Amino acid sequence: MSTHKTIDEETLNNLLYLSRLSPESTNLETLKKQVDEIVGYFDILSKYDDSENPYDAYPSTVAENLRDDTVVPGLEINDVKKVTEEFMDGYFQVPKVIGEGA
Repeated sequence: MSTHKTIDEETLNNLLYLSRLSPESTNLETLKKQVDEIVGYFDILSKYDDSENPYDAYPSTVAENLRDDTVVPGLEINDVKKVTEEFMDGYFQVPKVIGEGA
C-alpha cells in the first residue's frame, strides 16, 4: 500500500488544524502513517470502474413528456352535488375526528 504519494508536513499540519487537534495531543508519526493508509485506500478505490451513471437506477422524467400547463374547466356545483348527498353550502360533510381520535 506504499505505492501512493505520502502527505507532506504542511498537509499534515493543515489536517491537524482542520480537525482541531494539537500536535501535542497526538503522536505525529502514528497520525501520518494512518493518514497515508487512508490515502492509499482512495488509490485502491480509484482503480475500480465508476463510469456507470448511478442515476440510471432511478426513473427519469422528461419535461417534454409532462402535460401542458393549461387551465381547464372544473366541475360545476350541480355535478358535485350529484356525487354525494353529503354536500352542503359548497362543502363536503365529513365525520368529526377532533377530540375523539381517528
